[in-house]
Amino acid sequence: MAAVSKTRNMIEGFVRDGSFKWLLKNRNPFHEEFEEMKASPSAERNWIYELSPVANIVVRRCSKILKIPTDQLQENFNGEAIDAIKDPSCYARNFLEYSCFRALSVSTQGSGYMEDKKFRRLTFDMMLAWEVPDAASLPTNTMDIDEDASVGVEAFSRIAPAVPIIADVIVNDYIFEFLTASTGGRLQFTTFEKYLTGLERAVRKLKSQSESSLLSPQRSERGERVLEVDGTVTTQPVLQHVGISTWPGRLTLTDHAMYFEALRVVSYVKPTVYELADDLKQMVKPELTGPWGTRLFDKAFLYKSVSLSEAVVMELPELKGHSRRDYWLAIIREILYAHRFIRKFQITGVEREETLLRTVFGIIRMQSLKDMMTSATPLCFETGLMFNACDQLPGGDRILETLATTQISKSAASGGMSATAMASSLGFVFGKTSEINIVGDVSVGELTPLERAVKESRSTYKMVANAQATVDGVKVQGIDTNLAVMKELLFPVTELGNRLVKLFYWEEPVKSLTFCLVFTYVVYRGWFSYVVGLVFAFIALFIVITRWCSRGREVDEFRVITPPPMNTMEQLLAIQNAISQAEELIQDANIFLLKLRGLLLSIFPQASDRFAIALVIMGVFVAVVPMRYVILVVLLEELTKYSPMRRSSTERWNRRLREWWFSIPAAPVVLEKVNEEKKKK
Repeated sequence: MAAVSKTRNMIEGFVRDGSFKWLLKNRNPFHEEFEEMKASPSAERNWIYELSPVANIVVRRCSKILKIPTDQLQENFNGEAIDAIKDPSCYARNFLEYSCFRALSVSTQGSGYMEDKKFRRLTFDMMLAWEVPDAASLPTNTMDIDEDASVGVEAFSRIAPAVPIIADVIVNDYIFEFLTASTGGRLQFTTFEKYLTGLERAVRKLKSQSESSLLSPQRSERGERVLEVDGTVTTQPVLQHVGISTWPGRLTLTDHAMYFEALRVVSYVKPTVYELADDLKQMVKPELTGPWGTRLFDKAFLYKSVSLSEAVVMELPELKGHSRRDYWLAIIREILYAHRFIRKFQITGVEREETLLRTVFGIIRMQSLKDMMTSATPLCFETGLMFNACDQLPGGDRILETLATTQISKSAASGGMSATAMASSLGFVFGKTSEINIVGDVSVGELTPLERAVKESRSTYKMVANAQATVDGVKVQGIDTNLAVMKELLFPVTELGNRLVKLFYWEEPVKSLTFCLVFTYVVYRGWFSYVVGLVFAFIALFIVITRWCSRGREVDEFRVITPPPMNTMEQLLAIQNAISQAEELIQDANIFLLKLRGLLLSIFPQASDRFAIALVIMGVFVAVVPMRYVILVVLLEELTKYSPMRRSSTERWNRRLREWWFSIPAAPVVLEKVNEEKKKK
């Protein structure tokens, strides 16, 4: 009784000296529970001295869910956890995580928890407590426990992934970023509750679609889940383009395939299956559509596979933008990437079902976030989906390798539920997954291998994103302006090239002779590789010296004098001239190849004989003379052919060579047009 009285007096003392004024300034669940704890006969057992008041209240809720006293919960943690997790510097937070993970695992085993307001509040309060776990942690003015209380990304990333339907380790940062776009990077309960309400609504929609007769003959064997349906509303049709044919209809996506049912008069025809699970070299990408084959509207995507003779284009029209198409493109790719992941790592059995359910949960999360999307906070669908994100992130392949090789096992320090176990509690289980109970991707007091891989990839992605921002910032508009920038950037190279041309043409004989003798001597002694290495070392030294001298100073901007502005007609003429020049270059290349073809096939015997004799002479020379001397001879030939002594003979030989080349006719070419019969339906 003395200990109980001591604890009760201690709690009352906190109230008297104002330590809990932040907790009691508004009437809330914390206030009620605190009063209940103060009046409880078991106050001594309900209070953990290492924890903050908020953490004590959350742990007490967890103990009620687990149906064990708080002191027993602490004893279990002390007995099961390793010494590193029980270190005094991190004891409070690790014990809090242990309690939260166990309580969430039990809370999510029953059905209907998603719409339970107590579960939503508990999950959010766990994040609040995670930010102030130990007794020395008291909220500041910006962290008052009231209706406006908010949490940061670290708390969300630790607690939310313990419930796979709420967040995933790979994409939880982006989910948090989207939810807090309008609240300064802090998540409030009202926003979190709205997100969970959307999740619950998306789960109900998935269950009703999957349990309906929609496409049941086609999907019954594989137990497919219907994830999304579009085109059922006349104001938002889905148009299928195959060749010159266009049909409105209903588009359905499952976790294995995509189905399109063309709409006739009053009913749908038998659905066409576009497989995503099998290895058919599928390709899904954005596509432009328009009337009479024009490419005007960016509101469609293209599906192509080896099983189709012709690519299929699905158009999803909308008044503004193309977010509807982007959403469908992202979720289709997510299913496609998931099955590629399964095939690559040969995942079977329970692990295969786990992978597919991860994908399903990701799409459910996107549906919830899509309902919250506004023009001020647009949603990037690819970044919020696990496999899409890994396709974009640097090191995403390592994340997937870690995901595939992670051992699924239970331990005292592990927490959370697997996707398969959660699917059972949500009520849309197929096969034997209801018997599975696998821990999730979170671990008490430490990062799992998957979390470490994601963290490393995210840090690299930030550097890549910052670098890309600089790239976007220096992009300029207009052909003339881009050419001016390129000219200035290549000035050192062009200047070096001009100097080398002067040396080769002996415009300054003394410099050319010196260059020829030095370069010849270097090649003769076999020092060329050392010279190349010395050049690289000099460039590296230049970089180090420049970095040392420019410490603390801003990078000098690269200044370019912009040319006079060009109007639209002048820009079109410049483009036309560039295309004409490119066409001439291609024509010259084709003529060279056709003449070479004629020489090799002896279409013109006289020229071919001379060409063959020249090849034989060069072959014998290369075979007999050591390679060093061959290179030396070629080098001396190139360096001295425009010297004063050889200039006239070089010009004469060049003229004879051009005359010989011009005398060779091009091999004949016949252009044939293939008449393709267009399919008419």
